[in-house]
Amino acid sequence: MFKFNVRVYGLLINENNEILLSDEEEYGFRFIKFPGGGLEYGEGLVDALKREFLEECNVDIEIQEHFYTTDFFIKSAFNDSQVISVYYKVKTLSQLQLEFKKVPYDFGTQGDILQAFRWKSLDELETSDVTFPTDQRVIELLKTKWQ
Repeated sequence: MFKFNVRVYGLLINENNEILLSDEEEYGFRFIKFPGGGLEYGEGLVDALKREFLEECNVDIEIQEHFYTTDFFIKSAFNDSQVISVYYKVKTLSQLQLEFKKVPYDFGTQGDILQAFRWKSLDELETSDVTFPTDQRVIELLKTKWQ
């Protein structure tokens, strides 16, 4: 049996031309990605992304446009599934009330799942700024589209 893991992510760009990144650690594995996460059974992509932003950032979002869907094979870093990721450009419906960090992984050491957010200038954004191949592909496309 083949298992698929559907993920959905939001590309949130602020008025300073910076994109929001999520630094995370789960059970000792550190990674940097865009805000978002996995689709739950019974959810559509848009509902899942709105739920993820509410859970992670405590903010409601509006979907502006579809940006990218994985178009190559990628195996999950966490299990034996094939990952399909969908990316949307989003905007917040209210001001973000998060403590933004300046350096990667600037969270304490409390708990099995840690998360911190920071802004990164699109002009300075590199594929090495994120962990996963699909996010790296998105950065390549962002650099092409916005520069």
